[in-house]
Amino acid sequence: MNMFQYEYELGKAADILTRELFKLKPGETFVITADTESDLRVVNATARAAFSVGAKPMVILLASPLGVSEAADPMLPVESLTGALKGADAWVEFNNEWLLYSTPYNMAMKGNEKLRYMNLVGMNPDLMVRCIGRVNYPLLGEFMEKVHRMTTSTKHFRFTTPAGEDLEFDYNLDRVTTLSKGYADVPGSHMMAGQIAWAPKFDSINGVLVFDGSVVPPLGKLEEPIRLTVEKGAIVKVEGGNEAREFEQWMDSWNHPQMRRLAHASWAWHPGAKLTGDIVEDERVWGATEWGIGAVGPLFSKTGEYIAAPSHTDGICMNTSAWLDGVQLLDEGKVVHPELVELARKLGKG
Repeated sequence: MNMFQYEYELGKAADILTRELFKLKPGETFVITADTESDLRVVNATARAAFSVGAKPMVILLASPLGVSEAADPMLPVESLTGALKGADAWVEFNNEWLLYSTPYNMAMKGNEKLRYMNLVGMNPDLMVRCIGRVNYPLLGEFMEKVHRMTTSTKHFRFTTPAGEDLEFDYNLDRVTTLSKGYADVPGSHMMAGQIAWAPKFDSINGVLVFDGSVVPPLGKLEEPIRLTVEKGAIVKVEGGNEAREFEQWMDSWNHPQMRRLAHASWAWHPGAKLTGDIVEDERVWGATEWGIGAVGPLFSKTGEYIAAPSHTDGICMNTSAWLDGVQLLDEGKVVHPELVELARKLGKG
Protein backbone atom coordinates (compact mmCIF):
# COMPACT_ATOMS: atom_id res chain seq x y z
CA MET A 1 0.00 0.00 0.00
CA ASN A 2 1.36 3.44 -0.94
CA MET A 3 0.69 5.54 2.16
CA PHE A 4 1.26 8.73 0.17
CA GLN A 5 -1.01 7.91 -2.76
CA TYR A 6 -2.85 11.09 -3.75
CA GLU A 7 -1.90 12.68 -0.42
CA TYR A 8 -2.50 16.23 -1.73
CA GLU A 9 -5.36 15.41 -4.09
CA LEU A 10 -7.17 13.53 -1.32
CA GLY A 11 -7.23 16.67 0.78
CA LYS A 12 -8.95 18.57 -2.00
CA ALA A 13 -11.49 15.77 -2.54
CA ALA A 14 -12.30 15.68 1.20
CA ASP A 15 -12.71 19.45 1.15
CA ILE A 16 -15.16 19.17 -1.78
CA LEU A 17 -17.05 16.42 0.06
CA THR A 18 -17.50 18.39 3.28
CA ARG A 19 -17.87 21.93 1.99
CA GLU A 20 -19.57 21.56 -1.40
CA LEU A 21 -21.47 18.28 -1.21
CA PHE A 22 -22.50 18.12 2.48
CA LYS A 23 -22.37 21.92 2.92
CA LEU A 24 -21.31 21.37 6.52
CA LYS A 25 -21.85 24.31 8.84
CA PRO A 26 -19.90 25.37 11.93
CA GLY A 27 -21.13 23.50 14.98
CA GLU A 28 -22.76 20.61 13.11
CA THR A 29 -22.07 17.08 14.32
CA PHE A 30 -20.62 15.02 11.48
CA VAL A 31 -20.47 11.27 12.08
CA ILE A 32 -17.98 9.27 10.01
CA THR A 33 -18.46 5.51 10.25
CA ALA A 34 -15.84 3.00 9.15
CA ASP A 35 -14.86 -0.58 9.87
CA THR A 36 -11.55 -2.40 10.10
CA GLU A 37 -11.63 -3.04 6.34
CA SER A 38 -11.93 0.70 5.58
CA ASP A 39 -9.12 2.93 4.33
CA LEU A 40 -8.27 5.21 7.24
CA ARG A 41 -6.54 7.73 4.95
CA VAL A 42 -9.98 8.60 3.58
CA VAL A 43 -11.51 8.68 7.06
CA ASN A 44 -8.85 10.98 8.49
CA ALA A 45 -8.77 13.32 5.50
CA THR A 46 -12.54 13.74 5.76
CA ALA A 47 -12.40 14.33 9.52
CA ARG A 48 -9.72 17.00 9.02
CA ALA A 49 -11.77 18.71 6.33
CA ALA A 50 -14.91 18.68 8.50
CA PHE A 51 -12.98 20.13 11.44
CA SER A 52 -11.57 22.90 9.24
CA VAL A 53 -15.13 23.92 8.36
CA GLY A 54 -15.92 24.28 12.05
CA ALA A 55 -18.03 21.13 12.25
CA LYS A 56 -17.58 18.51 14.97
CA PRO A 57 -16.33 15.27 13.39
CA MET A 58 -17.06 12.05 15.27
CA VAL A 59 -15.30 8.97 13.88
CA ILE A 60 -16.86 5.60 14.78
CA LEU A 61 -14.59 2.68 13.91
CA LEU A 62 -16.29 -0.72 14.08
CA ALA A 63 -15.10 -4.29 13.90
CA SER A 64 -15.98 -5.50 10.40
CA PRO A 65 -19.26 -7.45 10.43
CA LEU A 66 -19.51 -10.75 8.57
CA GLY A 67 -22.37 -9.43 6.46
CA VAL A 68 -24.08 -6.25 5.32
CA SER A 69 -27.42 -4.54 6.01
CA GLU A 70 -29.49 -6.40 8.64
CA ALA A 71 -27.08 -9.33 8.44
CA ALA A 72 -24.55 -7.08 10.15
CA ASP A 73 -26.81 -6.43 13.17
CA PRO A 74 -25.56 -9.27 15.42
CA MET A 75 -22.03 -7.86 15.22
CA LEU A 76 -22.93 -4.19 15.71
CA PRO A 77 -23.36 -2.13 18.91
CA VAL A 78 -26.87 -1.44 17.67
CA GLU A 79 -28.20 0.78 20.47
CA SER A 80 -25.06 2.87 20.89
CA LEU A 81 -24.55 3.33 17.16
CA THR A 82 -28.21 4.22 16.66
CA GLY A 83 -28.01 6.76 19.47
CA ALA A 84 -25.02 8.50 17.91
CA LEU A 85 -26.68 8.64 14.50
CA LYS A 86 -29.93 9.96 15.93
CA GLY A 87 -28.01 12.89 17.40
CA ALA A 88 -26.01 13.72 14.25
CA ASP A 89 -26.61 16.41 11.66
CA ALA A 90 -24.75 14.52 8.91
CA TRP A 91 -23.30 11.05 8.40
CA VAL A 92 -20.92 9.68 5.80
CA GLU A 93 -20.53 5.90 5.64
CA PHE A 94 -17.09 4.59 4.67
CA ASN A 95 -17.72 1.07 6.00
CA ASN A 96 -16.65 -1.72 3.69
CA GLU A 97 -19.30 -4.06 5.16
CA TRP A 98 -22.02 -1.52 4.79
CA LEU A 99 -24.62 -0.36 7.32
CA LEU A 100 -27.14 0.70 4.67
CA TYR A 101 -30.49 -1.04 5.48
CA SER A 102 -29.13 -2.28 8.81
CA THR A 103 -31.17 -1.69 11.98
CA PRO A 104 -29.07 1.34 13.04
CA TYR A 105 -29.52 2.87 9.58
CA ASN A 106 -33.26 2.19 9.51
CA MET A 107 -33.81 3.53 13.03
CA ALA A 108 -31.66 6.61 12.48
CA MET A 109 -33.34 7.55 9.20
CA LYS A 110 -36.75 7.12 10.81
CA GLY A 111 -35.91 8.85 14.10
CA ASN A 112 -33.71 11.75 12.94
CA GLU A 113 -35.54 13.89 10.43
CA LYS A 114 -32.61 16.29 10.00
CA LEU A 115 -29.99 13.60 9.21
CA ARG A 116 -28.09 13.95 5.93
CA TYR A 117 -26.58 10.55 5.01
CA MET A 118 -24.24 9.70 2.16
CA ASN A 119 -23.24 6.17 1.21
CA LEU A 120 -19.56 6.03 0.22
CA VAL A 121 -18.85 2.44 1.22
CA GLY A 122 -15.45 0.98 0.47
CA MET A 123 -13.96 4.39 -0.38
CA ASN A 124 -10.22 4.57 -1.09
CA PRO A 125 -7.95 7.46 -2.12
CA ASP A 126 -7.90 6.62 -5.84
CA LEU A 127 -11.70 6.31 -5.96
CA MET A 128 -12.25 9.46 -3.91
CA VAL A 129 -9.97 11.55 -6.09
CA ARG A 130 -11.41 10.29 -9.40
CA CYS A 131 -15.08 10.18 -8.45
CA ILE A 132 -15.41 13.06 -5.97
CA GLY A 133 -12.45 15.38 -6.48
CA ARG A 134 -12.40 15.45 -10.29
CA VAL A 135 -16.07 15.85 -11.17
CA ASN A 136 -17.80 18.62 -13.13
CA TYR A 137 -20.87 18.52 -10.91
CA PRO A 138 -22.98 21.12 -12.79
CA LEU A 139 -22.48 19.43 -16.17
CA LEU A 140 -23.02 15.92 -14.82
CA GLY A 141 -26.10 17.18 -12.98
CA GLU A 142 -27.56 18.63 -16.19
CA PHE A 143 -27.06 15.32 -18.00
CA MET A 144 -28.58 13.29 -15.19
CA GLU A 145 -31.59 15.57 -14.79
CA LYS A 146 -32.45 14.92 -18.44
CA VAL A 147 -32.12 11.14 -17.99
CA HIS A 148 -34.19 11.35 -14.79
CA ARG A 149 -37.02 13.13 -16.64
CA MET A 150 -36.88 10.52 -19.41
CA THR A 151 -36.98 7.70 -16.87
CA THR A 152 -39.93 9.03 -14.91
CA SER A 153 -41.95 9.66 -18.08
CA THR A 154 -41.38 6.15 -19.48
CA LYS A 155 -43.97 3.38 -19.17
CA HIS A 156 -42.00 0.41 -20.53
CA PHE A 157 -38.28 -0.40 -20.54
CA ARG A 158 -36.18 -2.98 -22.33
CA PHE A 159 -32.53 -3.71 -21.45
CA THR A 160 -30.15 -5.96 -23.41
CA THR A 161 -26.41 -6.60 -23.20
CA PRO A 162 -23.79 -8.39 -25.35
CA ALA A 163 -23.60 -11.01 -22.57
CA GLY A 164 -27.12 -12.23 -23.39
CA GLU A 165 -29.39 -10.11 -21.21
CA ASP A 166 -32.89 -9.34 -22.49
CA LEU A 167 -35.13 -7.96 -19.78
CA GLU A 168 -38.38 -5.97 -19.91
CA PHE A 169 -40.31 -4.18 -17.18
CA ASP A 170 -42.69 -1.31 -16.42
CA TYR A 171 -42.24 1.89 -14.45
CA ASN A 172 -43.99 2.29 -11.11
CA LEU A 173 -45.54 5.73 -10.62
CA ASP A 174 -46.21 4.93 -6.95
CA ARG A 175 -42.49 4.80 -6.10
CA VAL A 176 -39.63 7.30 -5.97
CA THR A 177 -36.88 7.52 -8.60
CA THR A 178 -33.69 8.71 -6.95
CA LEU A 179 -31.29 11.15 -8.59
CA SER A 180 -27.75 11.02 -7.21
CA LYS A 181 -25.96 14.18 -8.28
CA GLY A 182 -23.49 13.78 -5.43
CA TYR A 183 -24.94 16.26 -2.94
CA ALA A 184 -26.01 15.55 0.65
CA ASP A 185 -27.10 19.06 1.58
CA VAL A 186 -30.73 18.22 2.47
CA PRO A 187 -32.07 15.61 4.93
CA GLY A 188 -32.35 12.03 3.68
CA SER A 189 -30.25 9.29 2.07
CA HIS A 190 -27.83 10.24 -0.67
CA MET A 191 -25.38 8.36 -2.89
CA MET A 192 -22.22 9.25 -4.77
CA ALA A 193 -22.83 11.14 -8.01
CA GLY A 194 -23.59 9.18 -11.14
CA GLN A 195 -26.59 7.00 -10.38
CA ILE A 196 -30.34 7.09 -11.01
CA ALA A 197 -32.26 4.29 -9.30
CA TRP A 198 -35.87 3.20 -9.16
CA ALA A 199 -38.05 0.30 -8.08
CA PRO A 200 -40.08 -0.85 -11.12
CA LYS A 201 -43.40 -2.66 -10.96
CA PHE A 202 -41.90 -5.83 -9.58
CA ASP A 203 -44.40 -8.23 -11.11
CA SER A 204 -43.72 -6.74 -14.56
CA ILE A 205 -40.02 -7.73 -14.61
CA ASN A 206 -39.55 -10.65 -16.98
CA GLY A 207 -36.76 -12.09 -19.10
CA VAL A 208 -33.08 -12.81 -18.69
CA LEU A 209 -30.82 -10.73 -16.47
CA VAL A 210 -27.05 -11.19 -16.84
CA PHE A 211 -24.49 -9.96 -14.33
CA ASP A 212 -21.10 -9.70 -16.04
CA GLY A 213 -19.41 -6.92 -14.05
CA SER A 214 -19.52 -7.63 -10.34
CA VAL A 215 -21.87 -8.92 -7.64
CA VAL A 216 -21.40 -7.54 -4.12
CA PRO A 217 -21.86 -9.37 -1.84
CA PRO A 218 -20.75 -12.18 -1.99
CA LEU A 219 -18.46 -12.30 -5.02
CA GLY A 220 -16.87 -9.01 -6.06
CA LYS A 221 -15.61 -8.61 -9.63
CA LEU A 222 -16.79 -11.53 -11.75
CA GLU A 223 -14.68 -13.96 -13.73
CA GLU A 224 -17.67 -15.18 -15.78
CA PRO A 225 -21.28 -14.07 -16.37
CA ILE A 226 -24.15 -15.11 -14.14
CA ARG A 227 -27.40 -15.66 -16.06
CA LEU A 228 -30.65 -15.19 -14.13
CA THR A 229 -34.08 -16.07 -15.47
CA VAL A 230 -36.64 -13.67 -13.99
CA GLU A 231 -40.39 -14.22 -13.85
CA LYS A 232 -42.63 -11.56 -12.33
CA GLY A 233 -39.70 -10.03 -10.47
CA ALA A 234 -38.45 -13.29 -8.97
CA ILE A 235 -35.27 -15.16 -9.91
CA VAL A 236 -36.41 -18.66 -10.86
CA LYS A 237 -33.24 -19.99 -12.46
CA VAL A 238 -29.49 -19.35 -12.07
CA GLU A 239 -27.02 -20.45 -14.76
CA GLY A 240 -23.28 -20.16 -15.16
CA GLY A 241 -20.13 -21.57 -13.64
CA ASN A 242 -18.76 -21.76 -10.11
CA GLU A 243 -19.58 -18.15 -9.30
CA ALA A 244 -23.20 -18.65 -10.35
CA ARG A 245 -23.47 -21.64 -8.05
CA GLU A 246 -21.90 -19.71 -5.18
CA PHE A 247 -24.28 -16.81 -5.76
CA GLU A 248 -27.34 -19.06 -5.80
CA GLN A 249 -26.21 -20.75 -2.60
CA TRP A 250 -25.73 -17.35 -0.99
CA MET A 251 -29.23 -16.18 -1.95
CA ASP A 252 -30.82 -19.39 -0.69
CA SER A 253 -28.77 -19.47 2.52
CA TRP A 254 -30.99 -16.73 3.95
CA ASN A 255 -34.10 -18.91 3.62
CA HIS A 256 -36.18 -15.85 2.78
CA PRO A 257 -38.27 -15.37 -0.39
CA GLN A 258 -37.31 -11.69 -0.78
CA MET A 259 -33.70 -12.73 -1.33
CA ARG A 260 -34.70 -14.03 -4.77
CA ARG A 261 -36.64 -10.90 -5.70
CA LEU A 262 -35.36 -7.86 -7.58
CA ALA A 263 -35.39 -4.69 -5.50
CA HIS A 264 -34.40 -1.87 -7.86
CA ALA A 265 -32.87 -0.93 -11.19
CA SER A 266 -30.20 1.73 -11.69
CA TRP A 267 -28.59 3.73 -14.46
CA ALA A 268 -24.81 4.19 -14.15
CA TRP A 269 -23.49 7.61 -15.25
CA HIS A 270 -20.14 8.52 -13.72
CA PRO A 271 -17.48 9.53 -16.28
CA GLY A 272 -14.65 8.74 -13.84
CA ALA A 273 -15.82 5.31 -12.66
CA LYS A 274 -14.25 2.02 -13.69
CA LEU A 275 -14.97 -1.62 -12.88
CA THR A 276 -12.90 -2.57 -9.83
CA GLY A 277 -15.05 -4.86 -7.70
CA ASP A 278 -15.84 -1.95 -5.35
CA ILE A 279 -19.61 -1.76 -5.66
CA VAL A 280 -19.95 1.97 -4.93
CA GLU A 281 -17.85 2.56 -8.06
CA ASP A 282 -18.99 -0.40 -10.17
CA GLU A 283 -22.63 0.68 -10.06
CA ARG A 284 -21.62 3.98 -11.66
CA VAL A 285 -19.52 2.72 -14.60
CA TRP A 286 -20.75 4.73 -17.56
CA GLY A 287 -23.20 2.83 -19.76
CA ALA A 288 -23.74 -0.03 -17.33
CA THR A 289 -26.93 -0.82 -15.43
CA GLU A 290 -27.31 -2.28 -11.98
CA TRP A 291 -29.95 -4.36 -10.23
CA GLY A 292 -30.44 -4.77 -6.51
CA ILE A 293 -31.77 -7.99 -4.99
CA GLY A 294 -33.29 -8.41 -1.53
CA ALA A 295 -34.27 -5.59 0.80
CA VAL A 296 -36.05 -2.61 -0.77
CA GLY A 297 -35.05 0.53 1.08
CA PRO A 298 -37.44 3.29 2.18
CA LEU A 299 -35.69 5.75 -0.15
CA PHE A 300 -37.72 4.21 -3.02
CA SER A 301 -41.03 4.74 -1.21
CA LYS A 302 -43.20 7.85 -0.99
CA THR A 303 -44.42 6.72 2.42
CA GLY A 304 -41.17 5.36 3.90
CA GLU A 305 -42.17 1.74 3.31
CA TYR A 306 -39.37 -0.79 3.81
CA ILE A 307 -39.62 -4.23 2.21
CA ALA A 308 -37.59 -6.31 4.62
CA ALA A 309 -35.05 -8.98 3.78
CA PRO A 310 -32.06 -10.38 5.67
CA SER A 311 -29.60 -8.80 3.23
CA HIS A 312 -29.17 -7.02 -0.09
CA THR A 313 -26.85 -7.48 -3.05
CA ASP A 314 -26.11 -5.48 -6.20
CA GLY A 315 -25.13 -6.85 -9.60
CA ILE A 316 -23.66 -5.00 -12.58
CA CYS A 317 -24.65 -5.44 -16.23
CA MET A 318 -21.98 -4.01 -18.53
CA ASN A 319 -22.43 -2.28 -21.92
CA THR A 320 -26.21 -2.02 -21.72
CA SER A 321 -28.51 -1.21 -24.64
CA ALA A 322 -31.71 0.43 -23.45
CA TRP A 323 -35.04 1.40 -24.96
CA LEU A 324 -37.55 3.70 -23.24
CA ASP A 325 -41.01 3.19 -24.75
CA GLY A 326 -39.23 1.97 -27.87
CA VAL A 327 -36.82 4.94 -28.13
CA GLN A 328 -33.18 3.91 -27.80
CA LEU A 329 -31.07 5.69 -25.18
CA LEU A 330 -28.01 3.41 -25.03
CA ASP A 331 -26.31 1.20 -27.60
CA GLU A 332 -23.96 -1.23 -25.82
CA GLY A 333 -23.03 1.42 -23.28
CA LYS A 334 -22.79 4.38 -25.64
CA VAL A 335 -25.30 7.23 -25.42
CA VAL A 336 -27.26 7.54 -28.68
CA HIS A 337 -30.30 9.58 -27.65
CA PRO A 338 -30.11 12.91 -29.57
CA GLU A 339 -30.94 14.99 -26.47
CA LEU A 340 -28.01 13.51 -24.59
CA VAL A 341 -25.22 12.93 -27.10
CA GLU A 342 -23.62 16.38 -26.85
CA LEU A 343 -23.69 16.45 -23.04
CA ALA A 344 -22.11 12.98 -22.99
CA ARG A 345 -19.36 14.23 -25.30
CA LYS A 346 -18.64 17.19 -23.00
CA LEU A 347 -18.33 14.74 -20.10
CA GLY A 348 -15.71 12.81 -22.05
CA LYS A 349 -18.08 9.99 -23.04
CA GLY A 350 -18.88 10.89 -26.64
